[in-house]
Amino acid sequence: MTVSSLAAPAQAEARPDRPGATELRLAAFAAHRRARFPLGPLTLFTGPSGSGKTGALRAYEALARLGGGAALGEVFPDPVACVPERARPDAQRRRGFHIGCTVDGPEGPVRLEVAVQAEPELRIVGERLAAGGVTLLETALRDPGRRVVQAAWHTAGSSPVTRGPLPDDRLGTALLPLRVAGRTDGERRVLAAAEQMVVALRSVYACDPSPRRMRAATPLGAGRLLRGCDNLAEVLWRTRSECGHRYAHLVTAVRAGCAGPVTDVLAEPLGDGTVRALLDRGDGVRTHLGLLGDGELRYLGLALVLLTGPGVLEVDPAGEVPAALQTLTVLADGLDRGLDVRQAGELVRLAARMCERGHIWLVGAVGEAVPVCEEPGVTVVDLTP
Repeated sequence: MTVSSLAAPAQAEARPDRPGATELRLAAFAAHRRARFPLGPLTLFTGPSGSGKTGALRAYEALARLGGGAALGEVFPDPVACVPERARPDAQRRRGFHIGCTVDGPEGPVRLEVAVQAEPELRIVGERLAAGGVTLLETALRDPGRRVVQAAWHTAGSSPVTRGPLPDDRLGTALLPLRVAGRTDGERRVLAAAEQMVVALRSVYACDPSPRRMRAATPLGAGRLLRGCDNLAEVLWRTRSECGHRYAHLVTAVRAGCAGPVTDVLAEPLGDGTVRALLDRGDGVRTHLGLLGDGELRYLGLALVLLTGPGVLEVDPAGEVPAALQTLTVLADGLDRGLDVRQAGELVRLAARMCERGHIWLVGAVGEAVPVCEEPGVTVVDLTP
């Protein structure tokens, strides 16, 4: 594995206002062992098929969902598939995997490590949250017969730690605000670090446009873009009137990535409560999106994601934290799937411009043919053996 970044040399700076993940660690997960992947505003995993790109993004999404409060069984419906293929069970026939990340923000770098048992029962058997060399939360499975782990969190009061049980199917870090009173400086530090980690993990939107579903007319609803961009027409109908400047950028991006002339992207109602999306060719011809190729539709969906925000995307960010202090991270496995080299290059350049502003980050996976290394500001993680 090789890692490169074409960003400008880092200077000593104040801590970032918006929490963001700066490292993903897979001690043992699928094809990865003792792997550390740096993450930046725009990170692209590249390498041949089977090199582990999808596995890395799957681990990131799993951490994000756990940070959002999802139950372990929902996040890992097939946990055995995440265990390294050659991993042998211990004397109690247990096998599992380890994932973790670092989030930088106002509290400085905060590290999270999670140990998951996949067999014989799915459960979190260990978790560690640390910052500044101090362990703020640590959990361990003490009694396999009980569906809890023993937790100890930093107090720094009359007692150095406070102990108590936590469920073994939820991320303890996400539960700390419900268990820690914040009476001491130590407890307040625990809460601040946990909030920083949870805010970064909850502000994640996994996107994988499905051309087949994007071709159909869609009913009008909340106007929040689904993961597969199924309701693309509905979202275009909503966003066209909300921000003309941003919509003009979308039209420019679509013009660069779709065949033939494009003067506008719009949606029209069909009279039955549904809308369909169209490309205006500028000469009286309007092309229904159902006639576009798979690559054009995926390109359009991903461009819309990059040019919009959490108020439009189907994501549940931390409501108690102002939007100005959050960064939306888009996960896009197969970012270049179905795209030609020109479209992929245009999409990477669009992502670079949007990520530079700081309100959106992108972590994607691309094949070997995409010229990602030529774009400034891209952190490239090359998984080529």
